[in-house]
Amino acid sequence: MLKQYEKEIEELETIAELLSLEDDRGLEKEFQERSEALREDLEKRRITLLLDEEYDESDAILNVHAGAGGLDSQDWAEMLYRMYLRWAERQDFKVQVLEVSQGEEAGIKSATVLIKGEYAYGLLKCERGVHRLVRISPFDTAKRRHTSFASVSVSPDLPKDVEVEIDPEDLRIDTFRSGGAGGQYVNMTDSAVRITHIPTGIVVSCQNERSQHMNREVAMQILRGRLYERMLQERQERLENIQGEKKEIGWGSQIRSYVFHPYTLVKDHRTNVEKGNVQAVIDGDIEEFIFAELRRRKQT
Repeated sequence: MLKQYEKEIEELETIAELLSLEDDRGLEKEFQERSEALREDLEKRRITLLLDEEYDESDAILNVHAGAGGLDSQDWAEMLYRMYLRWAERQDFKVQVLEVSQGEEAGIKSATVLIKGEYAYGLLKCERGVHRLVRISPFDTAKRRHTSFASVSVSPDLPKDVEVEIDPEDLRIDTFRSGGAGGQYVNMTDSAVRITHIPTGIVVSCQNERSQHMNREVAMQILRGRLYERMLQERQERLENIQGEKKEIGWGSQIRSYVFHPYTLVKDHRTNVEKGNVQAVIDGDIEEFIFAELRRRKQT
């Protein structure tokens, strides 16, 4: 890989020398395009050097859950859900929808997706936390400004051989009829599965597969990842207590704010990175926030 970079730089230097001797719009365009492509590739390679934790290379299981705020919160959860789908598309990652719980009137209560791609978990783990939206509510006839919250959790899709201790006695397993897309078959059978891990209160579900057995298997895989995520969080909290750091974990500790009114701004409260084009961010342009957070974590 290093030799390829060296070769590309040498060729760009040659083009630059030619351009210094004479104007050539075609050659200048080629130089600009290849320079930008090289810069982007080098940036991505540099970021992967920051992804050296266990399972960073794994696929990611991402869950979006509506918080306080009623209809606005459910609509916001759906906006976030679509944002991550668009981000995944930009990365050429594959997405498998595992569960979507629709809101009564608008938006979603929750959604769980499996995002498949190299370093999907390592990148998306930076999105874990509470996301805050400020806008004029489309559901408020008085057109007042509302603040809504949604939480994002991310866990690795663990390899089958990774042991996560789960006592069957700690599980409550419920079945119910699948909703949403899936055809007539899934809507006529109690094929969807919901698993509650009683000691932690973690609830996972899957309704995307055809059979109850397959849904249960996928739900157990999600639960393994969520328990692993919880273990990492508890480890980090213990470390922060030792270091004297105190962080409130809750709806008041948002990692990022998305403001549509009275101005437009997306601000990450961990890194202070800001972007004025809110719509671009909602359309999946979140790489700058992710990269900044990865760099911050390496410096702390």
